[in-house]
Amino acid sequence: MISRRRFLTIAAAAAALPAPLRAQPLYQWRGVALGANAAITLAHPQAEAIVTRARAEIARLERIFSLHDPASALARLNHDGRLAAPPFELLECLSLAGRAHAATGGRFDPTIQPLWAEYARAHAAGTMPAVENLAAITRRVGWDGVHYGPDAVSFDRPGMALSLNGIAQGFIADKVASLLRAEGLADILIDTGEHLALGGRPGGGGWPITLDDGQRLHRDAVALRDLALASSAPHGITFDTGGQISHILDPATGTPAPAHWRLISVTAPQAGLADALSTAFCLMPREAIDTTLAAFEGAALVHARRA
Repeated sequence: MISRRRFLTIAAAAAALPAPLRAQPLYQWRGVALGANAAITLAHPQAEAIVTRARAEIARLERIFSLHDPASALARLNHDGRLAAPPFELLECLSLAGRAHAATGGRFDPTIQPLWAEYARAHAAGTMPAVENLAAITRRVGWDGVHYGPDAVSFDRPGMALSLNGIAQGFIADKVASLLRAEGLADILIDTGEHLALGGRPGGGGWPITLDDGQRLHRDAVALRDLALASSAPHGITFDTGGQISHILDPATGTPAPAHWRLISVTAPQAGLADALSTAFCLMPREAIDTTLAAFEGAALVHARRA
């Protein structure tokens, strides 16, 4: 399997800021959140202290949602099949995942983790997953097997596991925004793999975002102001070195996403919602996408390029 990378480059175009901002230079932190490139951009005399608090919140949430930290809440749930007294943030994210699952006709389904692991294992060995293995593993996939509440999160079938990679990055952006908003802060761009604009660009207007689908740049395609943007490229991350086996898997069939879309970009009031929808839309025809969007006020498809 090729190393994790971002086929799609989404960059905040903050270079050409208006003159009023030049009195307060733009500050940007760059790092990593849940394995994705992350950044926080703002113009504020206490920018470093603000970013320090935001980074602490990101680290706290990674200890809940990381698949790779064996001590995280999610890793413990996947290992044991049950997690007592789950963190509130995990319950909140699962609730949002349930809404996305229902609205997308099941295309958004975090229980695909066993399938994802099988594809990763097979391609690391230089093979394709065996049909009989996929059939057996697909029986462990299904949102109806996930039960959650304040007392516990549990699975009703052995071998089930969750991946929240299609929603958690956006969800973390929402939580960072809530923290900063509670402090009365605004005009901050948060990027945890998905973008969320808390307010607008310092000096006026929205934060201009550049979308790159690998073939053609769509400059200033979206100007974010109090809005989130998430993008998914089905073949941006692939299991095979030839770039044919998409990392986005259909929970109904266990097969990779068909090569219908090269890039899907969604805006929504919450980054977690935009994240989940952009993931699911990679598996859906345009008519189904439009029907799903109607269920979420303020959500919109801002870019959909066919492969």
